[in-house]
Amino acid sequence: MSAPLIETRGLGMRFGGVQAVRDVDFVLAERELRCLIGPNGAGKSTFFKMLTGQLHPTSGTVSLRGRDISRAEPHEIARLGVGIKTQVPSVFDGLTVRENLWIAAARTNRGARIRSVVDAMLEQVGLAPVASAIVGQLAHGQRQWVELGVVLSTDPELVLLDEPAAGMTDREVARTVELVREINKTKALIVVEHDIQFIRKIASKVTVFNQGAVLVEDDVEAILHNPTVRDVYLGKKVAA
Repeated sequence: MSAPLIETRGLGMRFGGVQAVRDVDFVLAERELRCLIGPNGAGKSTFFKMLTGQLHPTSGTVSLRGRDISRAEPHEIARLGVGIKTQVPSVFDGLTVRENLWIAAARTNRGARIRSVVDAMLEQVGLAPVASAIVGQLAHGQRQWVELGVVLSTDPELVLLDEPAAGMTDREVARTVELVREINKTKALIVVEHDIQFIRKIASKVTVFNQGAVLVEDDVEAILHNPTVRDVYLGKKVAA
């Protein structure tokens, strides 16, 4: 039986006397989409950073297809096929959309292949009409899609998305739902998000973090109607 795409065992992170993440066992299969939810301070962002090498765990392990990457650096993990889109877009605001994608595509492609990757990505994320626009002058949703395109231009096998729908209009959220579904046809995703309706539209399985640990993991509808989850996270009844 093949190893999971990503797996953590007993994963923990301590900052001085504060245990930010404790004993997290997590398994993600190839091409699976998993949503992570939980109240602020639950440990989701710290968990994300350990998956990408931004933080090295103080206990436990992170494995990618059976390979221990617990002490690997971010650039090493990126080369192994893990891409991350942060909540605040990490793009070159003074460059055009095409130039941003070109820089990303050139990391893993050469020659004429770079142009074809960029052209394909402009179409996929719906930014071909603004390819020559300066990124810093785009609307918030478009800037988010630029960064998503930057991440995808390196052709990762696992994409981590940190609150991809934050600050978007209803139309932008709907487009982002389409993009996530399209990406998931060929890639695995882990999505941290607070927008419950967005989660409902994209997720099948949800992992709930609370106080640095996994509280529960289940089907999305079961999670959203779980009284314990409502108490610690949602705070009110979820609309049916």
